[in-house]
Amino acid sequence: MTLFGLIFSAFLGYFFETTSPIIQKSEAEAKRKLLLELVSNEVYDNDIEKDFIEIESNILLKNKKPTQLYLVKNNNMNKAVILEVRAPDGYSGDIFLLVAINKNAEIINTRVIKHQETPGLGDYIDKEKTNWIDIFQSKSFKTTHEKKWAVKKDQGEFDYMTGATITPRAVIKALYNALKYFEENKKMLGFNDV
Repeated sequence: MTLFGLIFSAFLGYFFETTSPIIQKSEAEAKRKLLLELVSNEVYDNDIEKDFIEIESNILLKNKKPTQLYLVKNNNMNKAVILEVRAPDGYSGDIFLLVAINKNAEIINTRVIKHQETPGLGDYIDKEKTNWIDIFQSKSFKTTHEKKWAVKKDQGEFDYMTGATITPRAVIKALYNALKYFEENKKMLGFNDV
């Protein structure tokens, strides 16, 4: 029995080691595709994928390891940023999002990079399933008071699918935190004229 356990463990280790780079490459390609969807190419003239700042672990972004903040520029002037944000409190675990925020601290667009939410119930946060995630376009602390960044069930402004409140609560909180991060760091990011 011990020998069987050792052989099986070795097999699993080998399988993980050989498939891990393939999975990471696939996730990176999906992220790149979503990154380019977030902002109209009429808005920027730089290579967004290569123009980024490394962000260490941050309490607002909930990133456990360093992540990138992508700069969106036109004529060498910052027009927006794209942040990667983690929502650690999804129903089935972490939800990773990309959030584009313009110089006026408004959400341009957002997309879910990765999640493990229940198919048919919590997966509606994914743009491939529904347009729910689009309700955050043009939202900011100016258009939506900070206390209203919640689902309607919690006296907030945002709709959700009945029976699935944990998932949208996590997404809304992550987007709120992304806006908060931008507000607190916009000068450091080169948005001095705002």
